[in-house]
Amino acid sequence: MATECRAFPKPAGPSARAPRTADDALAELLAGNRRYACGRPRHPRGEAARQHAADAGSRPFAAVLGCVDSRVPPELVFDQGLGDLLCAGTAGQVLDEAVLGSLQYGVEELRIPLVLVLGHERCGAVAATLDHLRTGAPVPGHLRLLVDEIAPAARRTRGLPGDWLDHTVRAHTAWVRDAIRADPAFGAATVAAARFDHGAGLVSLLEPSERQPGQGSSEALPAAPTPKRGAFPSAANPPAP
Repeated sequence: MATECRAFPKPAGPSARAPRTADDALAELLAGNRRYACGRPRHPRGEAARQHAADAGSRPFAAVLGCVDSRVPPELVFDQGLGDLLCAGTAGQVLDEAVLGSLQYGVEELRIPLVLVLGHERCGAVAATLDHLRTGAPVPGHLRLLVDEIAPAARRTRGLPGDWLDHTVRAHTAWVRDAIRADPAFGAATVAAARFDHGAGLVSLLEPSERQPGQGSSEALPAAPTPKRGAFPSAANPPAP
């Protein structure tokens, strides 16, 4: 579906007030993404705005947990500038204690009202996981953690008709969202999930039921187990060999 593009309001200056609620933060992210998809971005900001951000300190209005894929940089995808977003990234949005600690810092210390988990189509980490499940080939080194964390979503969606890769992207992204929601450390924030479409450049929110509107093939998707705090590897709790 083609992106609807029209004239946008005049860009706000560095003194514009950042969103203070989760709803406003999400609305700003989606509005910025629409500007990006339409080829009418307002950022990156100029020199004056850079100096303003340096003087004002770190006051992001949203945290984005995304993939390390170089095609999905959150500041560009959401058309935001310096100081607007706290960004954390791992391959496939896989959680570990460092990621959780970074997001918790944003919520507790910086008072960020919104955490958005951003998956994307044709994710390489998900594709590698599916290849492993198809072939049974061993996974080398640290890549095992990625496969181990993504594989449950892949197994739950394997029997669904349609694109197994995209089903897994959606299910895993929603699972990460639910894992963060279940953690008491994030009780003060709203946690949402979304998927980025490379072709259209658009971000679409994922529904609580792990499906997008119109994606009826995912209706039978079983619920993922709720993760418990401390389930992710850390230096003190390494993954089992």
